[in-house]
Amino acid sequence: MNFRASFCNPFNPKIIELGKIDQHKVMETFENIPWKEYLAKMKTTALNEIHYSPSLEVENMDNKNGLSLSIISNIEWYIFYKRPKLVKTFFGLSEKVKSNYLTEIHAQTEKDVKDCLAALIKNNLQFLEDKIR
Repeated sequence: MNFRASFCNPFNPKIIELGKIDQHKVMETFENIPWKEYLAKMKTTALNEIHYSPSLEVENMDNKNGLSLSIISNIEWYIFYKRPKLVKTFFGLSEKVKSNYLTEIHAQTEKDVKDCLAALIKNNLQFLEDKIR
């Protein structure tokens, strides 16, 4: 599987494209980001100098499933799950594929984030569908 990643540094208005990332390096990339250091620095920075919550986006380029993982506090994360999905339209009478279907969950722990990231890496899409509705 082919993955790509990008990072949102709270102090940089531009999204940092990390490019293609080896499947076996995805979790390491997540773990090497100094998440709590970013949060600590944000507490002493003027709001107009903060552009994002620290966030990592990882996408499986083969099937277009991806996660955006964003830390909100020392104990809370948001997880966004983007994927192509067949959705019903016009009162359920019609269906079409929405290429960037997005769902999210809040109040997640770092363990929840790692579980979801591991599921993405292993292509366990059912886990992600069940967890992030």
